[in-house]
Amino acid sequence: MRRRLRVALFSHDSLGLGHIRRNRALAFALARDLPALTGREVSGLLIASSPEAARFDLPDGWDWVILPGVTPAPGGYVPRALASSMQGLRALRAAAISAILDQQRPELFIVDRHPFGIGGELAEAIDRVRGHGCRTVLGLREVLDTPSVIAAEWEKVGGPARVAESFDTVWIYGDPDVYDPRSTGEVPAPLASKAVTTGYLSQGRPADGGPLPVGADAASAQPVGAEAADTAEAEFGSERFLLTCLGGGSDGGSLASIAVDADPPDGHRHLIVTGPQMATEEFDRLRARAGGATTVIRHCDDIPGLVASAEAVVCMGGYNTLAELMATDTPALVVPRKGHRAEQPRRAFALSAAGAVDAHTIERLDADVLSEWFAGRVGRPTDRSHIDLTGLATVPRLAADLIADDRAEATALASEPAPTTAALPISATAPTVTDTAPSARLSIALEETSHAV
Repeated sequence: MRRRLRVALFSHDSLGLGHIRRNRALAFALARDLPALTGREVSGLLIASSPEAARFDLPDGWDWVILPGVTPAPGGYVPRALASSMQGLRALRAAAISAILDQQRPELFIVDRHPFGIGGELAEAIDRVRGHGCRTVLGLREVLDTPSVIAAEWEKVGGPARVAESFDTVWIYGDPDVYDPRSTGEVPAPLASKAVTTGYLSQGRPADGGPLPVGADAASAQPVGAEAADTAEAEFGSERFLLTCLGGGSDGGSLASIAVDADPPDGHRHLIVTGPQMATEEFDRLRARAGGATTVIRHCDDIPGLVASAEAVVCMGGYNTLAELMATDTPALVVPRKGHRAEQPRRAFALSAAGAVDAHTIERLDADVLSEWFAGRVGRPTDRSHIDLTGLATVPRLAADLIADDRAEATALASEPAPTTAALPISATAPTVTDTAPSARLSIALEETSHAV
């Protein structure tokens, strides 16, 4: 094989595990398919700032780089733990990112959601990698927020035209027949013109392998961490069970409090997985309240396996949770997070309109309503074959085409006579990519929200 193809992925990671888990799924897909598509071995770095990232394994030849972290605050972000001003932390992160990419010199750089990171920390690094011919991709989940909120965010980073100048293409990780952010205005025209939808990153996602998260209570009589999958299989393998899962768990307390009081149907157990980021005190209170038919654990390495085996699932509306869910036929009730962003409600009710899930607001949910839903949905599989779930097969092909375009462009430039008065500019502008026309199937108007950008 020719020289190893180097890939870098970036996520800013201010809340939850969504960004790092999405980039990790992409890393496994690229490691699996790019060698055959390009004839080159592939390695990569995932740049993140969540301390939870390091517990997730990666393909051979790939590694994590963990930056000092941030956390949302009114009007923006603050350092998560480092004794520094936000200005100082941003400068430190920007210098680290540039140094990492200068050393790695990737040929493909994928940025998750926030085009220039926090406070513009990525802007210089993007210019530098493009200067040596790296292709740049802005990866977006299919739902961002209400159009007015997102319009303000694009303007805050210099406007959509500036973002479009910095990225060769935009990948939207969804099915436009379910929800198309180009038609809602969340992805404005300068970016929509170079955007392609990939399908949901659902089929072929890797299991969440890795050691116990820091602080897991291994001495507890209730299973936690890596033991949970084996224990759940032993405890529920011969019995039908229901599953409630809360993603990272940092904001799942309200739903967990309802779920722990719900009554599973006769002959069923109820497994609640809170997520590793739920506060220890809150987790302990839930576990103490659990009835005899309910088991509460903090973490399981194979949530997708539990989802596929469960008779019914209750979950929040995060992208990764629903992407994993849709690879199964397990009936699901989605109770989206309220506040911070309108992303989760918009996703939940779009998928509900498409017949992929049931959706319910937390304000109208209580233990009795949830018990009734369990009783009515167990044993009734949901057909999701009409949803495009092939994103993890599509992304490597898009990446290979993008890199091939770059090599063809470089060859064409090399064959042209050199200019006599000025150095030849390096072009990093990808051909316009279009696919399915924006869908008008779903018109969504939900309550505007304000949040930390």
